[in-house]
Amino acid sequence: MSTLKTRRVGQTSLEITELGYGSASMAALFNEVPDDQARASVGAALDGGVNFVDTAPQYGFGRAEHLVGDALRDRRAGVVLSTKVGRLLKPYRGTEKVRGNWVKPFPFEQVYDYSYDGIMRSVEDSRARLGLADIEILFVHDIGVMTHGEAKNVIYWKQLVESGYRALTELKASGEVKAIGLGVNETAVLMDALALGDWDVFLLAGRYTLLDQTSLSPLLTTCVERKTSVIAAAPFNGGALMGTGKWNYDSAPAHIIKRVADLEAFCKDHNVPIGAAALQFALTHPAVCSVLTGPKSPAEMTSTLAWWNTPIAPQFWTDLAAAKLVAPGTPLPGGKTA
Repeated sequence: MSTLKTRRVGQTSLEITELGYGSASMAALFNEVPDDQARASVGAALDGGVNFVDTAPQYGFGRAEHLVGDALRDRRAGVVLSTKVGRLLKPYRGTEKVRGNWVKPFPFEQVYDYSYDGIMRSVEDSRARLGLADIEILFVHDIGVMTHGEAKNVIYWKQLVESGYRALTELKASGEVKAIGLGVNETAVLMDALALGDWDVFLLAGRYTLLDQTSLSPLLTTCVERKTSVIAAAPFNGGALMGTGKWNYDSAPAHIIKRVADLEAFCKDHNVPIGAAALQFALTHPAVCSVLTGPKSPAEMTSTLAWWNTPIAPQFWTDLAAAKLVAPGTPLPGGKTA
């Protein structure tokens, strides 16, 4: 087993590894993944020293939680588990085999509910799907305009403000969970959340990566001030940095494809795997406690760990900033700033 460093989650007692495991891809996002392979992927992460595993009801409409529970049930000690609220699952009576980019999902469909009762029910449903009693971190999942549009988000945000946030604080105060936060793909809603109340940690996908630093200010600077940790998820931006042509779960636009090409050329010139640079990039920011990626096979997990442990000279990051391939103000390894 490798030894991975840990960082504290907000002001809680939780310590999670700087590299975490996310379960969206292993739940057959875009591509089919056999159940045994999915379970083995989680096991490979644990064997590699990872102690933080994230899942959600949405992933495969229950499939990810079910398989994560299988993988963790006999290896629960020392593992910090997070799941999400905001989506309840109900039986699906249709015949589509691929739904919402999920290949062969479980026979359920999602209903959004960010209310007190919805959140409390979601936690109990997740425990049942996981087959596990304890969940350490609870994220409010995909609330915001990016997912719902402006009109519907007004409704869902009102649910969270009027009663959902109270459910989360009660769950934490009672010890049912150790930390609360939001898991989203956009920054504006996190600023709204910080105005609403106190949060331990945000799981932010794709907005603080080698490709995208739009969360630098005001979000990350505010998180440092408020002592709210950030988990930098989707470090490859949905596959864009791995040459898949995907970005934000859709086809990458021309300007993203151009930027990826520039980063690929830069990394090649410096003899640094772009995967290694992407994984290691976010950790320098003082708000970030972990980088979350989601290998869907043990082989991909092995590659991830190899990139994670690839030495990168400080000059690489200095040259990256000089080439204007990261935003001004980006913290760089070695205590420098772009």
